Amino acid sequence: MKRILSSPVTALAFGLALRLFFVLKHPANSGDTVIYEQIAANWLKHHVYAMNVSGQPVPADLRMPGYPAFLAFIYALSGKVGEAARLPVMLAQIFVDLLTCVAIASLAEAMNIAADLPSRNKRVFTVALWLAALCPFTANYTAVALTEVFAIFFTALALLFFVRLSVETMGPAQNPAVNSRYIPRTPAALAISAGLCVGLGTLFRPETPLLLVTAIFVYVVFFLKKEKLRHTATIVLLMCSAAILPLVPWAIRNYLTLHEIEMLAPRNSMLPGELDPVGFVSWEKTWLYRFRDCYLVPWKLNDEPINIDDLPSNALDSAEERERVGAILDQYNEDLTLTPQEDSAFAQLARERTARHPLRTYLWLPLRRSVRIWFTPRIELLPISGNVFPLALMAEEDPVDQRVTIVLFFLNIVFVGLGIFGAIRLWPNRAARPVVALLALYILLRTIFLSTLETPEPRYVLVCFPALIALAAQLFAPRKKIASDSAPKNPAATYLPAVQDES
Repeated sequence: MKRILSSPVTALAFGLALRLFFVLKHPANSGDTVIYEQIAANWLKHHVYAMNVSGQPVPADLRMPGYPAFLAFIYALSGKVGEAARLPVMLAQIFVDLLTCVAIASLAEAMNIAADLPSRNKRVFTVALWLAALCPFTANYTAVALTEVFAIFFTALALLFFVRLSVETMGPAQNPAVNSRYIPRTPAALAISAGLCVGLGTLFRPETPLLLVTAIFVYVVFFLKKEKLRHTATIVLLMCSAAILPLVPWAIRNYLTLHEIEMLAPRNSMLPGELDPVGFVSWEKTWLYRFRDCYLVPWKLNDEPINIDDLPSNALDSAEERERVGAILDQYNEDLTLTPQEDSAFAQLARERTARHPLRTYLWLPLRRSVRIWFTPRIELLPISGNVFPLALMAEEDPVDQRVTIVLFFLNIVFVGLGIFGAIRLWPNRAARPVVALLALYILLRTIFLSTLETPEPRYVLVCFPALIALAAQLFAPRKKIASDSAPKNPAATYLPAVQDES
């Protein structure tokens, strides 16, 4: 049994079964799904990267081209488009996600190499593979046509190359037994590979360069300590050049078609002729921190009426403010189109609210958004209400819903907790500190970035799960023997944790 469970094939088989369960039993849909499908269909049929406006394809840049290109490829292979092609799309995403599991396990193993273990550590690889394969939060997103599967995949690969780069350039580990024939070994090749993964990932999610920024910062700090300025400059230049390369065709297309020099999708993506609701978004940022409120207010804009009674209490500071907001919403609800005047009124409200409580807007709400996106049951794609309280009433009305929500909530805490304790365990090892700093800083920077968004969607932190799982696997690393010319006086000191600093 131990041999079976330690086999990568077994872990991947269980991972496949879990993903097939989500795809076949709980396929999901999203507002962005229709956008991606429409762009892909126009790209394939009309050879134009466009959205339909009044029945005609109009060139647009509101989404990065990576996922529409993937959909167009599946459409060409299957002969189906849109909703009819979703099953082939999801099956292809299962394959990519299983590759991600292997990449995460390799990342965990590479971190052990950075810690200078004396031999190849199969246990860490196996544990990380099982954790990745059975993680329901990432597996769930194979069942929806969104970018998460590919964003996680390229993040895991980029982190793997970044960690191996730190091993080759900073760490003392030079054990040929741990080298893989599939991973380049020279610092230049690793830097180029990492940069390319960041660039390709950016074609799916425009905030992926945060990973490159994190890596550059960490390498500069640790390299400068070793007085390797020239080498650092070379590595940084190679990474940046490789990251930009996949984005060049997209930038050329935007310049020729839209007359804009743009490598990333705009933060507020609008079709030609649409109003950019800057004031409305600024107002939202002064109160919105819960994902469920996105369904009640921002995602209804220009599509459905917005009822003032749906606003949470923290969105209105006084009766006078409630009256002003109600008057603006009444005007909006007449034609369900936000006008420049209404947007300006929301902007004025945002300025006033921020002036009254600047810490609320710039500190407390971002912190609350961060807590919400990390500590959530992540049931947004499942047919579950997520209602847990009152406990007795929900246990009687819908016990299955309540139990599943509670289990997923605590399971999410387990994954986050394991990752934190894995980082704590590995940090004392000086050789592994650049690696731990890279992963921890990336998670921190991405969380800070996401806390500034007006729609705190829990799915946006899923790209951090490769780092979390790889760190969590370090808790299961076996203890190692410290090499010494003479036996230690204290036999109990012979075996130390794998993260013990040997300097």
